[in-house]
Amino acid sequence: MSETPLEVPVTDALRRIRRSSGVSLAFGGVVTGQARLLLKHFVGTTKGALSGLSVDTGHGLGGKVLTVTRPMVVNDYLETPQITHRYNEAIATEGLRAVAAAPVIVERRVVAVLYGALHSDNPLGGRALDTLTTEARVLEQEIAASRAVLESEACVSPDVDGMRDAMALAYTRLRLLARTVDDDQLSDEIARITEGLLEQPGRGREPLISFTGREQDVLSLAALGYPNARIAGELGVTVETAKGYMKAAMRKLGAGTRLEAVVLARRAGVLPG
Repeated sequence: MSETPLEVPVTDALRRIRRSSGVSLAFGGVVTGQARLLLKHFVGTTKGALSGLSVDTGHGLGGKVLTVTRPMVVNDYLETPQITHRYNEAIATEGLRAVAAAPVIVERRVVAVLYGALHSDNPLGGRALDTLTTEARVLEQEIAASRAVLESEACVSPDVDGMRDAMALAYTRLRLLARTVDDDQLSDEIARITEGLLEQPGRGREPLISFTGREQDVLSLAALGYPNARIAGELGVTVETAKGYMKAAMRKLGAGTRLEAVVLARRAGVLPG
């Protein structure tokens, strides 16, 4: 089963937490429509006892975090008086002792909770809690930006949306065609036609951000909804090379996702539409 747009950045955040904080297990989940936290993302050593666990508001560490909407840490999960112990059996099966959790809050609502835990008797230090909290804030920004992009896309009328897709396809095909012709004059003319598709009333001709030709190519193909493998095939490069071009373009745009990069590229005048 594929991950939802919210769950993908949750998994990425857990990988960074596991790598940077020193915890032996990073895990988390998203809040469901029943205001419960469903644990389904794990990075690190796990026996699977927590996988699929539905955490009720107010119970356990995650449920407490849902209630108080702030990060918390307990250095002996099974004995601490700070939380209820409804989920002690699963925690004991996993062999976890110190556990920290941080809420991910978007539009004043907790949408996910990130955890970091140790299998040893060592307490969780400030570094681990700081990392967890920072990643929760980063995730909030990513989710908020993605939602804003989706809402912006939804506001475009079907006719305008279809016209924009047709322009994007023409732009991409013309860019690729220009690379295949041997006639310099013809190639220059194709390039002029291609750049003309970027001109829009009320916007200067020169984009504010400078991209390499390959970065523009991957952005234009991503705008058509092509996955990395197809982008690589169209450009005659490896998938990793295509990913590298995309990451470079996203970095220049300050985008957290491919969808956001496409929208920002259009606004910057790098793509038609």
